[in-house]
Amino acid sequence: MLSSSDCLIVEGIEFYGYHGVPDAEQAIGHRYQVDIIAEINLAEAGRTDDLNHTVSYGDLARLAIQIGTQQQVRLLETLAERLCEAILERFPKIERVQLRITKRLPPTGTITERAGVQITRSRGR
Repeated sequence: MLSSSDCLIVEGIEFYGYHGVPDAEQAIGHRYQVDIIAEINLAEAGRTDDLNHTVSYGDLARLAIQIGTQQQVRLLETLAERLCEAILERFPKIERVQLRITKRLPPTGTITERAGVQITRSRGR
């Protein structure tokens, strides 16, 4: 969890994407899930009840789906970096973002429900 007391949280964003190290994974595809915790000052939005002082949950979710379905990569680490970069670029009110992306039923040679990465990126780093 991020250290700020003000965070926007969007969990359980799902999409079907074609990512993975083996070519077969990129051809077959998998279901992915993204969770976003965005550090943002919510005081003005809370006082004014005005969306212009915050970020739309739907806009965050649509951006995650757009990048997850349109940009094919080998590593979840790469996809997570691209998502964080896009969030910080598109939404200047967000100071820091924590993003978790998991692949559902990954081909690990074992029975595994999910595998994934979690990263935190801040503006200016």
